[in-house]
Amino acid sequence: MKALVYQGPGQKAWADKDKPEIQKPTDVIVKITKTTICGTDLHILKGDVPTVDAGRTLGHEGVGVVEAVGAAVENFKPGDAVLISCVTSCGKCANCKRQLYAHCSDGGWILGHLIDGTQAEYVRIPHGDNSLYPIPDGADEEALVMLSDIMPTGLEIGVQYGNVKPGDTIAIIGAGPVGMSVLLTAQFYSPGRIVMIDMDPARLELAKQFGATDTIQVGAEDPVAKILEMTGGLGVDVAIEAVGVPATFDICQKIVSAGGNIANVGVHGTPVQLHIEELWIKNINISMGLVSTNTTPMLLKTLNAGKVNPGKLVTHRFKLDEILEAYEVFGNAAREKAMKVILNA
Repeated sequence: MKALVYQGPGQKAWADKDKPEIQKPTDVIVKITKTTICGTDLHILKGDVPTVDAGRTLGHEGVGVVEAVGAAVENFKPGDAVLISCVTSCGKCANCKRQLYAHCSDGGWILGHLIDGTQAEYVRIPHGDNSLYPIPDGADEEALVMLSDIMPTGLEIGVQYGNVKPGDTIAIIGAGPVGMSVLLTAQFYSPGRIVMIDMDPARLELAKQFGATDTIQVGAEDPVAKILEMTGGLGVDVAIEAVGVPATFDICQKIVSAGGNIANVGVHGTPVQLHIEELWIKNINISMGLVSTNTTPMLLKTLNAGKVNPGKLVTHRFKLDEILEAYEVFGNAAREKAMKVILNA
């Protein structure tokens, strides 16, 4: 089969690889029908995730059709259409028992990280019964790909960890795919004002279409001064970092109100400076983490009910064997006006 193979920092190839096989009774082999590229994949290629070895197939999102199942798999059979979770969970360990699937003792974020991932013609999914979801008939598969990672990430790590409440003023720093997912899912909780902050005017315009009440273009305006002006000097109830660089985290520290929350969603490859000398007195909470995907069943229900449409995040489509071109487009998102790409097998 063919797969997108990481060959060390800055290097990747669409290369031949052995088709995966059942290794354990709980494994499921899935034939990929649609997958995508994540900002985390770009971080890996930059060398920000040193636990990824050369030779690894990247990718942790997608939908497909079950090709084969291990002897212990009960919920799926060959031919079933499935959504792949970015997080693998055994369902039995202490962390899985408390729905902290991100830290499963035999799983967590391993796809495209510690084991071969989904940017390939076939993928092996450990603990398939707990790491796959059946796809309803007639469902929008492009929208479902967004439920592999970015939608639950935005909801859990941005909105829920940030404790967004009705009437809150919230600011989302970064109008990329995850920031947009925060924007879409924050509206479940009826915040009074949603401010999107980004450098790209095209993304800010899209954010308005998706429900942002206000936008601030970094470079054209000082985001800190503008937020303080907008809030009468109080700051925002929830500041959500969705980029993963020190500058955006610093904005969050400067705009959060007393009693507020900073929710860090971005993947950081370098240290940030925590201004605890200013924050200790403000009674704030700071949260961060890796998505556990425990909200995926709920998101599937909202998608099926037509309450949310993450498919509108898709801006570009490619064939799976055009993945190198897709990486070029996604890696230059501002130039290409790209949000999410879909790769069709």
